[in-house]
Amino acid sequence: MALKDAHIREVVVPDDAQPSQIASPSDYEYCRKVMLAASRNYSFASQFLPSGKRRHVDALYAFLRVGDDRVDVSHGEFSSPFEAIDAWESAYWQAFERGDSPDAVMRAYLETAIENGIPAKTMTAYFRAMKDDLVKTRFATFDELLHYMDGSAIPVGRAMTHILGVRESYSFSEAILRADALAVAMQLSNFWRDIGQDWQIGRVYLPQEDLAAFEVSEEDLAAGRVSAQFINLLEFQFKRTEEYYTLANEGVQMLAAGQWGVMSSLLIYQAIINSIRQNQYDVFSYRARTSLVQKFSLIFNAFFTIRKPRIGRAVLNS
Repeated sequence: MALKDAHIREVVVPDDAQPSQIASPSDYEYCRKVMLAASRNYSFASQFLPSGKRRHVDALYAFLRVGDDRVDVSHGEFSSPFEAIDAWESAYWQAFERGDSPDAVMRAYLETAIENGIPAKTMTAYFRAMKDDLVKTRFATFDELLHYMDGSAIPVGRAMTHILGVRESYSFSEAILRADALAVAMQLSNFWRDIGQDWQIGRVYLPQEDLAAFEVSEEDLAAGRVSAQFINLLEFQFKRTEEYYTLANEGVQMLAAGQWGVMSSLLIYQAIINSIRQNQYDVFSYRARTSLVQKFSLIFNAFFTIRKPRIGRAVLNS
């Protein structure tokens, strides 16, 4: 299994853009509200990031959430979801060209990108993945799913790496590889948690080759059938997901800031897998989640995990 690079193009941020003149505190406050309303796990873990980094994480999350919602929730005044995400992409490139935007979320993200050196090209694959979501509902192979995550997940980890920085003793490329792994692991966890929910909106993220190999049909998914074959299929996906978490775990120590918050996120999302097991693999009737008590326990574990000496290196099998 190989972690692929995102396919992104080179774009230049305007030299004359002044971050302090782009976004207001209220823009960032609005981004925070967007995150709090949309994600329990992400917003909970973000509390354990350095205070000076939180507004940038809020802006990143809100920027991505607006695009996701235009595809999945409501396209508002636009005639179609495609027109809505296309308009968001146009607003993005215009913001980087002009150094400003009429949209509060876009202003906050633009300022965040400039202050933290996040290249505009980082989100090219994200917009491609959002448009793919409108036409592609099945993935023949795991490699196809990885290509989708080149846009839907990997830009998040790369932007976060720019925001948090990398310690001088590590190269940026080393940290990015592990950030990619964490982004993929977290999204895979969400995919397995949301199998039933995604089926309801016509999407199947389980690779078709794996469904066939484990003799699970889409009729089984439609019926919410938790068979021995389905359990084996999920355990196969859990194993490959854990390999990404293993590689990602090694990368937390490479960050210059926010190690506690990132390790907390890793453990909280990783816990989704055990929650699915505790629900007897029924991802159709129950949505796997961690309780507040469990979250605090994981946060506590994260605090001590990042202080343990690391020995050896994880390797993701190819």
